[in-house]
Amino acid sequence: MLGTDLMRGFSDRGELTGLDIEELDITDGARCRACIGELSPDVVINTAAMTRVDDCESHVEEAFRVNALGAGNVAAAASDSGARLVHYSTDYVFDGRKQGPYVEDDPPSPLGVYGRSKLQGEELVRTRCEEHLIIRTAWLFGCSGPNFIRTILTAARTGRQLRVVNDQFGSPTYTVDLADQSMRLVEAGVRGTYHVTNRGSCTWYELARFALDCAAMGAVNVEPVTTAEYPRPAPRPANSVLANARLLNEGFPALRHWTEAVREYIRRTAEHEEGI
Repeated sequence: MLGTDLMRGFSDRGELTGLDIEELDITDGARCRACIGELSPDVVINTAAMTRVDDCESHVEEAFRVNALGAGNVAAAASDSGARLVHYSTDYVFDGRKQGPYVEDDPPSPLGVYGRSKLQGEELVRTRCEEHLIIRTAWLFGCSGPNFIRTILTAARTGRQLRVVNDQFGSPTYTVDLADQSMRLVEAGVRGTYHVTNRGSCTWYELARFALDCAAMGAVNVEPVTTAEYPRPAPRPANSVLANARLLNEGFPALRHWTEAVREYIRRTAEHEEGI
């Protein structure tokens, strides 16, 4: 989902190569070194990850192999080839107990396997590639992959009962906007760790309710529930809102509000479905 929008966003910025798992499995360190070495890129952008949070709890070894060791493999290969590395991380590196949005300097304390594996990936990136940019983001949605909004709209069309958690807060982020901001950061040559999300925050219930309204399905009933009433294998942070503090401090433009991004996403999705 993110990789597709990055390919579109960077398409006019020079020679571009996109690799999926069939061409490059990041858990294979030797293959990473050979592939990246052969391409000899100026910039390597790693969006590969195991992101199914609940599956990570039952596939711990795989989660760390992909999210931690895989990230380290890419970082080492990028460093060996003299490339800058852009690596994506997550709001789930925080435990959600803070009152207010998380800034880049807040100490991580992940609750589950997904967050722990992604945090270890961050640490390996910092250790193995000095020329790195780590972008933490959250609650992604976009036209090229499965996401929460698509799941809600599909469930509503099939008449399924909708029960959505209303006590977890986060920052919905449109992959188109994230790709654009990533391009600005790459072109500015920045290094270190940045939070990049659309402005504003909401609960999963509020996101579902707003998406349904935008899709002209406002009459669909959605029952707000607590996390305790909707147990999942993986623990979720109650507050994973990310403040884009470093971006704003350094003069980068803030992304539009998440509501504007959701409206555009649903409009584009509807246009695509009508054109099929």
